[in-house]
Amino acid sequence: MESSFWQTLWLTFQLAGATTLILLVLGIPLAYGLSKSQSRAKPLAEALISMPLVLPPTVLGFYLLLAFSPSSALGAWLSETAGLKLVFTFSGLVAGSVIYSLPFMVQPLQSGFENLPRHLAEASYSLGKSRWETLIKVELPNIKPALLTGIVLAFAHTVGEFGVILMIGGNIPGQTRVASIAIYDEVEAMNYGLANQYALAMVAFAFTILAAVYLINRRMLRTA
Repeated sequence: MESSFWQTLWLTFQLAGATTLILLVLGIPLAYGLSKSQSRAKPLAEALISMPLVLPPTVLGFYLLLAFSPSSALGAWLSETAGLKLVFTFSGLVAGSVIYSLPFMVQPLQSGFENLPRHLAEASYSLGKSRWETLIKVELPNIKPALLTGIVLAFAHTVGEFGVILMIGGNIPGQTRVASIAIYDEVEAMNYGLANQYALAMVAFAFTILAAVYLINRRMLRTA
């Protein structure tokens, strides 16, 4: 039982870590592009990215289940061309989590980019730096609090996922059974002791990571 408990927690943090890394790679260019965009379609793109914030997780999970199913065009194509199965697999959990947690990475980064003084980028361009060099060496270092907030929110949100995970991954020990699913499963089985252990672990994690973020951001503001 103890090994199963730690295995479930380890899988939970593996999922959150993989999701956060992918979101960081996707979120930076998305947020940067949105912050610079003057397109009339910008509100539509922002609405699309933000939809997981207002959609019930089961609704999003249901449509992702249909999309990832081997009987769908996308699911069949992924299975045939890449040998990738996204239903009831860890890979599917990562794909679903990336979509579900996307706004938690993009919105803080977009806000950080939009609040940067324009003269920073202009000075960099005047020195002959490219847009890529300016982004990496000037703009990103100046939005560290927003970057940290996006990373922490994406990670923590993934750790607490339930509806999307349940719809896509089910409850397979060692493969898709993360902490949120385990708590529900143990409560259903009236095993409140083990459910309490999982819940306490999540409470301790949430408090620790939030306290760390506030402390780090406070130090950044003092040194800015």
